[in-house]
Amino acid sequence: MPTEIALLESRALRVEQMERVDALDKVKSLVMLPDGIHVRTEDVARYFEVSTASVRRLTDRHQSELIENGMRVLRGSELRSFHSDMVSLWGDEQAESYPQAATQLRIHTRRTVLNVAMLLRDSDIARCVRTYLLDAEQDLRAGYASLEHRVTRVESCLAGVGTALQELGPVLSRMSFRLDSLDRRLEVTQQVVGAMSVRLGGVSEDIVRLDGRMDELARGLKDLSRRNRSR
Repeated sequence: MPTEIALLESRALRVEQMERVDALDKVKSLVMLPDGIHVRTEDVARYFEVSTASVRRLTDRHQSELIENGMRVLRGSELRSFHSDMVSLWGDEQAESYPQAATQLRIHTRRTVLNVAMLLRDSDIARCVRTYLLDAEQDLRAGYASLEHRVTRVESCLAGVGTALQELGPVLSRMSFRLDSLDRRLEVTQQVVGAMSVRLGGVSEDIVRLDGRMDELARGLKDLSRRNRSR
């Protein structure tokens, strides 16, 4: 878990936090220029409640790092174009209060301001931003630890399931063998029943023939009885 001192001293740690620009508004509202993208050095100083000179000295010492995170120095035609855009966005009434730099203007993005918050030592606001970043990271790490614990528990449960399946394998194999045996027995039984049906069909025909003979015999006996009476 990085500390505030580590964050102040390590550029690599600051790089890891550069996407957390939401931390700025969590601590204090950052007033942007009319384009909603940039702020001036004076605005940065006002946000951190320090002097403009302090911010300028810090940005001079860490110029390359801050340029990587959006700081720009406007001059000449680029500066005039920027002023024109700001005035048109601000409107006529507010444009009168917008100070226009004569020769150059240093502008910053939210990433730059967050970068300054991780470098500026003598500002309670900057310290609060760093604390917010570190606390949020601690909560994130705790969340990851909890998730890892849950994953470990799930893996443990799955391992138990795997063991149970391995033990169940032989049982299923025996059940499958018995089912196959039952299938074979059922097939033999069906064959026997079929043979019995054929035989019963033959017996039924024999009974019909026997009934016919019995009828013939009965008629013969009647005829014989009548002849005897006639004598």
